[in-house]
Amino acid sequence: MSRNNTRPGRRDTAPDSPDLLYGYHTVAAALSNPKRRFLSVKSTLNMADRLKQAFASANLTPEIMRPAELDRLTGPDAVHQGVVLEARPLPQPRLDQIPRKGVVVMLDQVTDPHNVGAIMRSCAAFATTALVTTARHSPQASGTLFKSASGAFEHVPFVKVTNLARAMDELRGYGFSVLGLDSVAETPIDETAPTFPLAVVLGAEGKGLRRLTRDTCDRLVRLDLPGAIKSMNVSNAAALTLYALSRSTKQ
Repeated sequence: MSRNNTRPGRRDTAPDSPDLLYGYHTVAAALSNPKRRFLSVKSTLNMADRLKQAFASANLTPEIMRPAELDRLTGPDAVHQGVVLEARPLPQPRLDQIPRKGVVVMLDQVTDPHNVGAIMRSCAAFATTALVTTARHSPQASGTLFKSASGAFEHVPFVKVTNLARAMDELRGYGFSVLGLDSVAETPIDETAPTFPLAVVLGAEGKGLRRLTRDTCDRLVRLDLPGAIKSMNVSNAAALTLYALSRSTKQ
């Protein structure tokens, strides 16, 4: 069984580094999460008024700052929307601790935090059981990922494993079937009859699934796209895949 206790949810690799969360939806979701432990919050006057009830419910009093001062905390390119929250990283489960039901999304070396955050948002929208990535060749849980997830990080277990192929075999041992998304697969996803619980594996843009990952899948399927372009951004592909799977009545 997997015993990887890597706990994502930080802006660098230091064990005690706090999560840096910014943006209205990201912070509002964190404030409403009873599992969160808060360290500090800084906000513009306008955003403090907008989040007044959420701050009160979390027993927090924001330090009022100007937008330019918040820029120095997040970097000038971050869209903080006037609020920055520091919190302890969320504890994350091991692979053997997630519920053995529904759909688990697995990412094969998807490294862009914007894509991973967007995929996590889709996972939350479709009530996915967990999002699984490898400890290496994947983004750290960072402010960029949190902002891209737009609050979904508070709702989707984020499991990191050492070896993806072994994790796929481990899930198979728990009763999961394993479906790989491949743009050149023979079978369209809407012509397959998936069985649940199900793990669906998506590869990085450009490279797709690695050979060992492909070989470890039970089946390979593709999105049947009618247009001239047959491949999509991985986060868009994840959303369409989860929608297609949600139409099945066998979960």
